[in-house]
Amino acid sequence: MRRIILAAVVPLALLALGSSPAGAGNGNGLPAGAKDKSVCAKANAFATAGCDAKVVTFADGVTPFATTGPTGYGPADLQGAYKLPSVTAGSGATVAIVDAYANPNVVSDLAAYRSRYGLPACGAGCFTVVNQNGQAGPLPAGDTGWGQEIDLDVDMVSAVCPQCKILLVEASSNSFADLGAAVNTAARTPGVVAISNSYGTSSEFSGETSYDSYYNHPGLAVTASSGDSGYGVEFPAADNHVVAVGGTNLVRSTSTTRGWSESAWNGAGSGCSAYFGKPSWQSDSGCSRRMEADVSAVADPNTGVSVYDSYGSTGGNNWYVFGGTSVASPIIAAVYALGGNTGGYPAQYTYGHASSLFDVIGGSNGSCSGHGKRAGQPYFCQAVAGYDGPTGLGTPNGTGGF
Repeated sequence: MRRIILAAVVPLALLALGSSPAGAGNGNGLPAGAKDKSVCAKANAFATAGCDAKVVTFADGVTPFATTGPTGYGPADLQGAYKLPSVTAGSGATVAIVDAYANPNVVSDLAAYRSRYGLPACGAGCFTVVNQNGQAGPLPAGDTGWGQEIDLDVDMVSAVCPQCKILLVEASSNSFADLGAAVNTAARTPGVVAISNSYGTSSEFSGETSYDSYYNHPGLAVTASSGDSGYGVEFPAADNHVVAVGGTNLVRSTSTTRGWSESAWNGAGSGCSAYFGKPSWQSDSGCSRRMEADVSAVADPNTGVSVYDSYGSTGGNNWYVFGGTSVASPIIAAVYALGGNTGGYPAQYTYGHASSLFDVIGGSNGSCSGHGKRAGQPYFCQAVAGYDGPTGLGTPNGTGGF
């Protein structure tokens, strides 16, 4: 297996200090009229997936906003906003990332990210890259869009759980047969406690339940992005065995004791599945089947995170600001690794400890056409007190719910 030992050695106590560079996050430091765009092509068939990552662009909506240094949220921001014990927890746990295709620069890109933020060296065997069969090679063909998704995922795990090991499993293609094989490889790898899947279909499809076995791994936190197209359900987040992860807008606040405030991101997916039954631990009244999402984390590109990517960059401008529920899925997977409560189905544990999360109130991801508002169920697409579709039970407040 391919491994890397990162060079920067910084005391763990430093992780609790400081924050990201001046102007980071909250839209500050972004170009005037900034927009965003998806980095992966939409899924072109029901049995294929697109990644749920969005990169901030200039006002033209095309040219990525790339800089020589970070301008989005960094590790200290995420650890502080979600009150995480990242300095003391996570050692010995492995978070697996499943993505399609390959990023040939991921080893050096991850090293650059961790070095820039003073994260500790991984040590021998910390970061491992394998193909969907669990072998060090041959690795799949490279893909720039999925390559950026890969960098985003490994950076977010590093930011939230810098003491965790990371296993990157690169599927040969974006078909669910290949992605599912990669998930199974991750699930049988010793030490893996969580598996992040930052991809999905543009909508549900009638054959999606036939892929359930790939995502049904009791004892592991299998997270899946809820989608980036607003109200609506996508697979595999619709699967009733995964932790479906929605998205928020995260900003600093001087009016809260937390020091941060969150609302629903208008791009996060949510809704009532057409095909999967309701898990026993989910009890919302408006949906008789599986309801998406379960929990959430920052995903709005306007309050995005910094990611280092040299594969899709030019001229040394390797720092980007990313959003999308592709940000939220690896964050939540890493929080489960910090919490360590991954027996049975981890989502069930979280539903039983919902009071340990930050309840997100405010914001919407659409009009719930055909459901929600017209059916007297605004929680389908609005962030309300308690459970709601766009943000689920809420966001991490430490690891008590994980």
